[in-house]
Amino acid sequence: MRLAVLDIGSNSIHLLVVDAHVGAPPLPATSHKEVLRLAEHLKDDGSITSYGQQRLVDFCRESITIAEEQGSEQILAFATSAIRSAPNGDETIERIHRESGLTLNVMSGEEEARITFLAARRWFGWSAGNILLLDIGGGSLEIAAGTDEYPDIALSLPLGAGRMHSRFLSADQPSEDDIAALRHLARKEIGRIAGDVNRVGKPEKIVGSSKTFRSLARIAGAAPSGDGIYVPRKLQRKDMPGIIDTLLSRTPAQRAELPGVSAARSGQVLAGAIVADVAFTIFGIESMKISPWALREGIIMRKLDLLDSSESVSIPRGRPLALDL
Repeated sequence: MRLAVLDIGSNSIHLLVVDAHVGAPPLPATSHKEVLRLAEHLKDDGSITSYGQQRLVDFCRESITIAEEQGSEQILAFATSAIRSAPNGDETIERIHRESGLTLNVMSGEEEARITFLAARRWFGWSAGNILLLDIGGGSLEIAAGTDEYPDIALSLPLGAGRMHSRFLSADQPSEDDIAALRHLARKEIGRIAGDVNRVGKPEKIVGSSKTFRSLARIAGAAPSGDGIYVPRKLQRKDMPGIIDTLLSRTPAQRAELPGVSAARSGQVLAGAIVADVAFTIFGIESMKISPWALREGIIMRKLDLLDSSESVSIPRGRPLALDL
């Protein structure tokens, strides 16, 4: 079947259309992406502004059109911490549904970690053994660990690269005090749950997923995305001090000239690097494998697993509608 997956994140909105069937990897057919930076469209209390809501509605409408033109049978639409943490998140979801007809599923942080772990497990396979997964998004850090398809523990911490950039490192040249404050918070948050994660057992493979880790690995010399998803990529602890120094010595505009760093993420990549460095230290990580699959692919895997179930689907005429996960 041809599926469309719509991912509303803290930094960008991404539509991915894939050909998928049970027992095979999803094959991308087309994608459509827009940098929204929801954090820049928030009121003082964290609510999404009317303008931000309208941007979301417009993109959802556009995505529905593209998905239908591409022959998608269903749209699986989901949002993560950007809408999850907004005081008017429910209102925003209702407006999107009312004005576009799209049902948007808001995932909890724990669900996000579980399904991203599923994607990593499917990518690396059973031979990976006990996996420790880290995923730094725009709004949160997801951590999951276990030996099965779904993790034994799945956690979400408010340490996303975009969130930490806005809170601590919004200046072009952040001060030492700003850096120290971010490190202190990251140590406190990760240290609080480290014991629970470690009780799952010593990991046999450390996996990083999503854009922050891919960018950091690319800065450290990993293969560019143009080489394809099957080229192994890794991020090593010994490279982290040099990466952070490189980012600190540049303004966001200059960071965008580095390999793997887009202009849209050139501000927040430093915050992501600091959170990653703290996580490496607390969990004793020396080397991390980069997974090309993350939450979107996990959503697809989960959907394919449900194809043979008794799940009933009701789609209004002429408009595909998202399914509950």
